[in-house]
Amino acid sequence: MDVRVFDGKAAASKAAFNVIKDAMGNGIQTLGLATGSSPVDLYNDMTSSDLDFSKMTSVNLDEYVGLDTKNDQSYHYFMNEHLFSKKPFKQSFVPDGQAADIEQAAKDYDQIIEEHPIDIQLLGIGRNGHIGFNEPGTPFDEGTHKVTLTQSTIDANARFFEHEEDVPRYAISMGIGSIMKSKQIILLAFGEDKADAIKATVEGPVTEDVPASVLHNHDNVIVFVDEAAASKLSK
Repeated sequence: MDVRVFDGKAAASKAAFNVIKDAMGNGIQTLGLATGSSPVDLYNDMTSSDLDFSKMTSVNLDEYVGLDTKNDQSYHYFMNEHLFSKKPFKQSFVPDGQAADIEQAAKDYDQIIEEHPIDIQLLGIGRNGHIGFNEPGTPFDEGTHKVTLTQSTIDANARFFEHEEDVPRYAISMGIGSIMKSKQIILLAFGEDKADAIKATVEGPVTEDVPASVLHNHDNVIVFVDEAAASKLSK
């Protein structure tokens, strides 16, 4: 696990962008994408660049169950606003949170990943160490699946909704096993509220209690953090 600390989110995001840019120069075909605040600066760097994604495929980590794709809190909407409307890909996949059969949709999504192996997977990290919506206790070999969100995740998401009861209770998420098939993984974490999760991920034991700790079992992971997120690391 290669941990790189920067003086701010913008500098860390630019460094992550440069990794992607270099990889595109070497012919990668598929990017795994994430939502949330962590990758926004990176997506801004992507959209303001001269890079052409029109021959590439994107595969997103997750989506809420039950939100219409036009809902401004859906991850379909987020990706279109921050990236796809400005830098379209040849094809872009986001889990179908409106499917009549979510379990079948999850199986179908893992088939998409098999058909489009992910060259670089972007990840954020939750305050409880979750990656995607893989909450603590998720088996490391889990494929794409329906997730019951923990109260801490619901609370963290509540600021984006007018009423707490509007916050989705379920999501469909790429599983840890699905994520670990990616050839390279980039984890982004910014701010003091991510410091405990980063310390547990980087310095703690590999345990299902901290889902991101599984990244120690992958041979090509770069962690981009600002000084605040790195503030509790011992070295």
